[in-house]
This record gives sequence, C-alpha cells and structure tokens, in this order.
Amino acid sequence: MKIKKNDTVKVIAGNSKGKTGKVLKIFKAESRVIVEGVNLRKRHTKPNQKNPQGGILEKEAPIHISNVMILDPKTNEATRIGAKIIIDDKSGKKKSVRVSKVSGEMLA
Repeated sequence: MKIKKNDTVKVIAGNSKGKTGKVLKIFKAESRVIVEGVNLRKRHTKPNQKNPQGGILEKEAPIHISNVMILDPKTNEATRIGAKIIIDDKSGKKKSVRVSKVSGEMLA
C-alpha cells in the first residue's frame, strides 16, 4: 500500500471529488482510508457519559484507496508514487523511499 497515515491526499472520484485532506486511518484488509473532512456521515446518538447532549454527530467514513491520490509536495497536485533505493548517509545501508512521479521529490 503506497499511501500512509498523515499523507495529504486528493479525492479523485466519488461524492467528495476534488477535496483534499490528511489520511487519519488506513484499513489494509479492506483497502480503505479515512480522510479528514471527506465522506462525512451523520450519526444520531443518544445522550451518554461521553456526549451528555446527544444529537446528530458528523463523522468521516472510509473511502476506497483507489479513489485518492497523494499530493506532490512541490507542485501541490495529485501524483502517482514510485519507489527509489537510496544509500543512507549515517548507516551506509540501502533504504527504499517513496518518490513523486511528477517532480521526483521524495515523500516523507
């Protein structure tokens, strides 16, 4: 899976198309992600200890990972991701990093 938690992504399909947000959680088995402020659903809740008021709460629902693309850190546009092997300066070991296909910029 090329998308990780805390990546900034853009929704490319579905009702929330065009919105951007940070990945909050990833469900690997279902190939789904929860993106901040995207695919909001309303949930009616009774009053409880955590929420004494109760009422209608809005919560992000998972969307399929194929419907999001990671944002390029340089151009701030949706891009594909590749992998590149680099040699770590400190340890001298080989390390695989994610790279933007558009600008060649390394992703955190």
